[in-house]
Amino acid sequence: MYESLLRLPVDFFSEFDRIQRELNQAFGGAGAPTSIRALGRGAFPRVNIGTSAKSVEVYALLPGVDPAKLDVSVDRGLLTIAGERASDLPAASDKVSVYADERFAGKFKRTVSLPDDVDPAAIEANYRDGVLRVSIPRREAAQPQRIEVK
Repeated sequence: MYESLLRLPVDFFSEFDRIQRELNQAFGGAGAPTSIRALGRGAFPRVNIGTSAKSVEVYALLPGVDPAKLDVSVDRGLLTIAGERASDLPAASDKVSVYADERFAGKFKRTVSLPDDVDPAAIEANYRDGVLRVSIPRREAAQPQRIEVK
């Protein structure tokens, strides 16, 4: 009688994965953000943000985006990356069926909060191989300085 309780018909881990996928789908696919400045899963474009003593570096992953359609701006400590990515799917018709559409297409806008010690007047943005690199140098007064001991 108790032996049947020890033999379960399903694999618990695969069942948990299924439930997690259903919950993500029900709530718009948003996962937990990885930091206070990050968004959940599904945000476009994906960004990597890093800092050094001299600058803040933002890498936005934008494959298939025309760099002429990108708008990068800084206003009141917020870096905004906006643009549009065209769809690669063929137009809907009786002869074409789309079974999966997982690649983002359409207008996008991503905003990243910047530290207070950056110099927005010296910002640089470069686009290469589907990656937008935005480099925002820190103000000279905020950079570490070596003090000579006399």
